[in-house]
Amino acid sequence: MRYLSFDIEATGLNEHDLIIEFACVPFDTKLGIEKSLAFHYFIQCPAFEILKPRLDPWVIQHNEKLIRKANETGLTIPAFQKKIKEYLESEAITTYFNKEKVVLFGKSMNSIDLPFLNRDLGWDFMRKYFHHRMLDLTCFAKGLVDLGKLPKDGDSGSVLMKHFGMGAVAHTALEDAVNTAELYLKILNTVK
Repeated sequence: MRYLSFDIEATGLNEHDLIIEFACVPFDTKLGIEKSLAFHYFIQCPAFEILKPRLDPWVIQHNEKLIRKANETGLTIPAFQKKIKEYLESEAITTYFNKEKVVLFGKSMNSIDLPFLNRDLGWDFMRKYFHHRMLDLTCFAKGLVDLGKLPKDGDSGSVLMKHFGMGAVAHTALEDAVNTAELYLKILNTVK
């Protein structure tokens, strides 16, 4: 199967929070990750000082640099939508996915990623370009924990990364999109 592994970074996990970084990379479960087809952009947001009173302490401590970068260099949502549309309609991507809708892959997608993308890109955009079926690493891993194939807390990305000797979660969209795909490939090779 072929998937588009993606990740976002945001100003938090609440409904009013904003996407500040988006990245994706296609991969094939037999051929591996196609890093040459990666896509990455910062998404414009208000200045850190404006956002700070509403930010969670974790976000203030870990994402200040990303927020500042997004504020200074990020694309507006309409510009981001145009860029991702161009990417998804490019010959390289349409060929990679055999002119079919793209199957999204990520971790904990239902909690933040998909609601934010639906909100910011629009329902019609999401339905046009992405398959209604998707694969969530967290849900997949939870099932494998239940089967005794992964450690007890193996539904956590950070636990899985340590388990497979991959270091810590980066909390940058592109590195996390690549690492999530790599984790899935490692899990597949482990449970064969």
